Amino acid sequence: MDTGHLDPGNVPADPMELFARWLAEARAAGCHEPEAMTLATTGADGAPSARMVLLRGADARGFRFFTNRSSRKGRDLAGDARAALTFYWYPPGRQVRVEGDAGELPRDESEAYFASRPRGHQVGAWASAQGQVIAGRAPLEQAYADAAARFQGGPVALPGYWGGYVVRPRVMEFWEARTDRLHDRVMYLRDGDGWTRSRLSP
Repeated sequence: MDTGHLDPGNVPADPMELFARWLAEARAAGCHEPEAMTLATTGADGAPSARMVLLRGADARGFRFFTNRSSRKGRDLAGDARAALTFYWYPPGRQVRVEGDAGELPRDESEAYFASRPRGHQVGAWASAQGQVIAGRAPLEQAYADAAARFQGGPVALPGYWGGYVVRPRVMEFWEARTDRLHDRVMYLRDGDGWTRSRLSP
């Protein structure tokens, strides 16, 4: 697939502008879950860990997502804020890599997002001790039923262990497929308040 002509000389000075354009084009191309991204973290033992999460916003601050902060990724980020993200869209045959530092979003932002979720998802956040070993599905379903009963007739409160993060990028790399595997790669490096741009060999 030959999708274009990505070059440091014809991309925006701000990588978030190019990211927004590519995300919009992935949506228009019909990519399934274009907001899906791999989030990689590092544990206390230095071992990497990766999983898929959903992007819930990208702007000048960085890339936002929400999760159970008691999960493995939450514990990893509490000990080492460095994180990496990867997006891949096919079609059109594009990848974006991000390296940066993750910080917790303010509680009011987490509350606003949590309130926008389907009620079943809200209840599920109370039922699941994410990533912990459980005896079977029955205890999970019972925990869900208990949480649903607890909040019956009223709003579901934000759990104290649940919230958002924003990854502020230090490095962003844009990859675009070209013929004969001579792909285009442009890397942005944060330089003070701006960015430098370089071409990488495929």
